[in-house]
Amino acid sequence: MSAPQIWVDADACPVPVKEILFRAAERAQVQVTLVANHALRTPPSRFVRSLQVAGGFDVADNEIVARVAAGDLVVTQDIPLAAQVLEKGAQAVNPRGVPFTRDSIAQQLSMRNFMEELRGAGVDTGGPSAFHPRDRQAFANQLDIWLSRRASR
Repeated sequence: MSAPQIWVDADACPVPVKEILFRAAERAQVQVTLVANHALRTPPSRFVRSLQVAGGFDVADNEIVARVAAGDLVVTQDIPLAAQVLEKGAQAVNPRGVPFTRDSIAQQLSMRNFMEELRGAGVDTGGPSAFHPRDRQAFANQLDIWLSRRASR
């Protein structure tokens, strides 16, 4: 069994979160793989790599689901992707540091679907709030928790 690693749904991942992950990869010597449908710049590191997939709906998500293993961490804003990786025994967290859990994922999926229905009906639901330093800190805290658990295995 290989060591747990981090998968990043990188198409919409904020730059500050990627920077935190790059530093953590070196510090903790953990493999971080960014998956996107466009070329990504990554720092020279034996612990950081990018994987470019074909464009298309859910192609990057499907690639992450195919490769993720129990114990891995997935960084994503995509609630359906989070649900799939949780089913495979991996953990998931969004870039704002909010973990997806087996207890919360059904409610999060329902809310996502409801908001999608509203948008489909022409209701302006607004977008996400701006990414703040507190979001960056919350993400770093969740990453540290995962890294600590990984180190104690």
